[in-house]
Amino acid sequence: MASITASYPWTTAPLIVGAPMRLISGPSLAYEISAAGGIGFLAAGTDVSTLSESLSTFKSLLYTSPIGGTSSDVLPVGVGFILWGADLDLATKALSELLEPPAAVWLFAPSSSEELGSWANGIRSATNNKTKIWVQVSCVADAIDAIKVAEPDVFVIQGADAGGHGRYASAGLISLVPELIDTVREYYGNLKEGDTSSLPPKFIAAGGIADERGVNAVLALGADGAALGTRFLAAEEAVIRKGYQDAVLKAADGGNSTVRTDVYDKLRGTIGWPEGYGGRGVINLSYRDAVKGLAFEENEKLYKVAEGAGDKGWEEGNARMTTYAGTAVGLVKKVAKAGDIVKELRGEAAVQRI
Repeated sequence: MASITASYPWTTAPLIVGAPMRLISGPSLAYEISAAGGIGFLAAGTDVSTLSESLSTFKSLLYTSPIGGTSSDVLPVGVGFILWGADLDLATKALSELLEPPAAVWLFAPSSSEELGSWANGIRSATNNKTKIWVQVSCVADAIDAIKVAEPDVFVIQGADAGGHGRYASAGLISLVPELIDTVREYYGNLKEGDTSSLPPKFIAAGGIADERGVNAVLALGADGAALGTRFLAAEEAVIRKGYQDAVLKAADGGNSTVRTDVYDKLRGTIGWPEGYGGRGVINLSYRDAVKGLAFEENEKLYKVAEGAGDKGWEEGNARMTTYAGTAVGLVKKVAKAGDIVKELRGEAAVQRI
C-alpha cells in the first residue's frame, strides 16, 4: 500500500477510524465518520444476517449525500467481523453480491490461525481483491502469525487500555506499537525476494485514545492512524441506550473504574470467546458481587431484573448493566456529532481541555 490515506482516497490525515463496536456501530455512525474524512466501520460482529441490510442503508446515505473523493470500485466504509462466532459462508455470499464491496474488513478474535487465513482468503476472493484486509492484534506473536496466514494490508494494534473485548495479556500502546511495527518491518525485510508479493502492512493504533493528544501520541510512536471506540460511544449517531451513554459520560479515572473480565459475558450470555479474551467495562454491582462470591445464579437473576428496567439498569448506585468502555473513558465528557468528533481528533476544531 501507498500512504494509508492514499489507499482510501476520501480520507484525511491523520486517519481517524471508528471501531466496529458490536450492536453500536451502525450505518449512520459509520457514514458520518467516513464523511468527515475518516473510515467508519459497520459492526457485523458474530451475526452477519443483517450485513446486507446495513450495507444497503449505508449506500442509501451515500446516495443522498455523496462523499467526495470516493472510488467507484468500493464503498467508503469498512465491516468488522468477530471471527469465532461469525459465519464465513454467509459473509462471503453477502460481499460477493455487491458491485461495490466495502473498502476494508476488520478481522478479530479468530479461534485459530487457520480460521483467520480462511477469512482473509475468502473475503479477497469474494470481493475480487477490492477489499483490504485489516487484522486486529494485541501482541507481536499474533502479528507474525497473521502475516503467515493472512498477509494483512493493515494491522490494528490494540493496546491493553482498549474497551470492549481484547486479550488479557497485552501491553500499553507506548511500548506495543513501536515494538510490533519494528518486528513486522524486520520480518518483511528478512524475506527472500519472491517469498511474498505483498508490501509491509500499515498500522492503526487502538486502545486508550480519546482526544487529539492521544492521536498525536500514537502517530509519534509510528502508527499511521488511530482507531477509537469509547469516544464514539458518545456520538449522536451511536446505536446505544441512553443509560449506557450516560454511564460513559459519568465514568472517570478509567484505570480504576474499568476492568477486563469475563463476568459481563457470562451474565449476558455472550460466551464462546477464545481463551485469553475478556471484555473491559466499567466496574459496577454485577462485577463487585461476583468478586465477593455471590452465586452466579443469583447474580444473573439480578442482572436480568436490571435488564428489564431499561435505562434504570445503569443508574448510579444501582448499576448492574454492562458498560463496555476503555480506560480513556474519563476523557469523554460530552455527546457530539460523529463528524465533529473526527474533526476534533484531527485538531480541526477547538477542544475544551478538562
